[in-house]
Amino acid sequence: MKKIEKSTWERRELYEFFSGVSDPFYMVSFTVDVTELKAFTKRHDCSFYYSLIWLCCEALKSADNFLYTCRDGEIYLLDERMPSFTDRKANSELFHIVSLPAHGDILAFCQAAKETSRAQKDFIDMKSEGDHLAYFSCLPTLRMTALTNEFDRLSPDFAESNIPRIAWGKYTENRRRLELTMSMEVNHRFIDGLHIEKFASRLETLIAELKFL
Repeated sequence: MKKIEKSTWERRELYEFFSGVSDPFYMVSFTVDVTELKAFTKRHDCSFYYSLIWLCCEALKSADNFLYTCRDGEIYLLDERMPSFTDRKANSELFHIVSLPAHGDILAFCQAAKETSRAQKDFIDMKSEGDHLAYFSCLPTLRMTALTNEFDRLSPDFAESNIPRIAWGKYTENRRRLELTMSMEVNHRFIDGLHIEKFASRLETLIAELKFL
């Protein structure tokens, strides 16, 4: 992690402009082709959900903007974001929130996520909470078109949060390809549409490369 000097930060003017907005968050939804991802998970008998989380964490590295965080009025660049995701408890309608680093390759992460989720007893491990996370969720039985998230708008740190919030619904077939809609909610103080385009492009490339694994 390194500190960003605001005086020479190329984004300073945009950051200050959107700092005048009480609610700087916005949401974009877009279509993702997951045909190769589904084939990959079938070949390797691994979780589609965990795999897509890992891929998204890799795609977040496509722009520094996703890695900015604000602490005590100062801007820092994180080395990476750690996924924090909802997961359904076994034999229950309830879910819990699981957080673990997206280290190793995609298969190693899938195995670690599976083991961590199964072993977790509490709804959330508060020791893992922090501004270094990226939030993920999924509605696997619905063809989702968009999703917004809960925020504590009374928190004094509300408008400075740069935690990406990413969600998707079930995939459906379109002209023999599998597609799903992904929703991303971000803070305009740090992230513009261009950066979401970079994320989507990098994610598309990562998924396409799975055909060789």
